[in-house]
Amino acid sequence: MSLPLLELRGIGKSYGGGWLRHRTRAVHDVSFTLETGRPEVFAIIGESGSGKSTLARMILNATAPGEGQILFRGRDLATIRRAADRRAFMQAVQPVFQNPFEAFNPLKRVDRYLYATAHHFTGAQGRVAQEAKADEALHKVGLSLAEIRGRFPHELSGGQLQRVAIARALIPGPALLVADEPVSMIDASLRMTVVNLFRRLRDELGVSIIYITHDLATAYYISDRIIIMQRGEVVEAGDARRVLMAPQHPYSILLRASVLSADPPEADAAEADAAEAGVPAQPWSPAGASLAARSGDVP
Repeated sequence: MSLPLLELRGIGKSYGGGWLRHRTRAVHDVSFTLETGRPEVFAIIGESGSGKSTLARMILNATAPGEGQILFRGRDLATIRRAADRRAFMQAVQPVFQNPFEAFNPLKRVDRYLYATAHHFTGAQGRVAQEAKADEALHKVGLSLAEIRGRFPHELSGGQLQRVAIARALIPGPALLVADEPVSMIDASLRMTVVNLFRRLRDELGVSIIYITHDLATAYYISDRIIIMQRGEVVEAGDARRVLMAPQHPYSILLRASVLSADPPEADAAEADAAEAGVPAQPWSPAGASLAARSGDVP
């Protein structure tokens, strides 16, 4: 029996503390597993301040958990210390960031990033080999090297640049992508291009994707399984359509009504039910809008 691709065991993370300082709990007791050989889109849903981005940084081994273990293919990330081990992990687990315009230096041509990634992770020597790797990855995201060669980030649309970022992440041949709010900075008319791309990567390349978002509509469309986080804790988890169509936890019900419903009375009723269950109240948001950030929480 093969080891799980990714396993989180009781993960927690707090910030602050010390003499007379308040300690903020960003993530508390989060556990889930992604299986090897069963590619999926696994969504982590929550408002700003829910702890989902902190969780992403821990999965990427960019920050260490304060509690629990994260295992990738059976290995605890805390044991990855040597440069060769870090490179092997980075080759298998790649990030896709929220704002593609911040992921690229505005004074550097975007194709240079692809060449450098090809050299660093695949050992491609010489420009011809690096261009071949770059063009292969770009074709997987619906672009070509001819379209982006020699161009600067500002010469591409947000959707194009995010696809270039995804192509760059694909060059090492990862098993897992960690995409943190990957469509939130893209024009609404182009978001489905990127969302559909993630589905193709799952189905055609066998890549699993952790899709971190506050957008329930795209999560419903793209995800196989989801967890919903509130103030660092998982309040509901399971099959994406089952959870989003018939949420059970009061916070999940409030989140769905606030974000997806165009009927304020439905949201008002959900808010009343949530209040009885001790979920903090907040105003109704129109369809498609994100909920307001809760004060004092960590992103």
